[in-house]
Amino acid sequence: MPGGSILAIALFAAVLPARTSTAAMLLLLMVGDVFALIAYRRHAHWPTLLRLAPAVIAGLLVGFAFLALAGDGIVRRAIGVILLLMIAVTLWRRWRQSRADAAAPPSGGIVLAGTYGTLGGFTTMVANAGGPAMSMYFLATRTPVQVFLGTSAWFFAIINAIKVPFLAGLGLFETPVLLMDAVLAPLVVAGALLGLWVARKMNQRVFDRIVIVLTIVGAVYLLF
Repeated sequence: MPGGSILAIALFAAVLPARTSTAAMLLLLMVGDVFALIAYRRHAHWPTLLRLAPAVIAGLLVGFAFLALAGDGIVRRAIGVILLLMIAVTLWRRWRQSRADAAAPPSGGIVLAGTYGTLGGFTTMVANAGGPAMSMYFLATRTPVQVFLGTSAWFFAIINAIKVPFLAGLGLFETPVLLMDAVLAPLVVAGALLGLWVARKMNQRVFDRIVIVLTIVGAVYLLF
């Protein structure tokens, strides 16, 4: 489920050093990416991905520098604050749009894409926490469920692959990390299959609410 991975990220950060947890989670997320692409690869909206690309790349580079320099506690709290701010902004935007014209879908403008793209690139590089940022972007633009899932699937498959050499350059893919991921990979497969089944049964309103709630829970956890 989109937004659900932030809970796993928070748990990993609680039991491992933040930098190590980032590397460990990345490989498991890439296993999940395979299933997401199999299920939703045809539903992607490529103009949205292209619109986000420049800002995401900038965010990745800033995140890499931050990850190399900052301490674990600073990293976790910074991400938690950013996520809560994004939720507040998204809810305010949707409230304003519903009052102005409930029938008119909001446009994914350059400023919106730039803001969320940069934050998404930064948070995904630092702690694999880009999911909430991009979820909030797609919710802000009221993207339909299937397009949401398809575009997200391609977005994270591409971005996670790009992140591998950066984290490898920091020496984070140590043997214990690889062994732990090998043990946990079957659980990721089972969770991915369950998530695919649940997503097909869910309507748009329930889907949106679950994404927001999971994002809030994960963000608050990262703060403490």
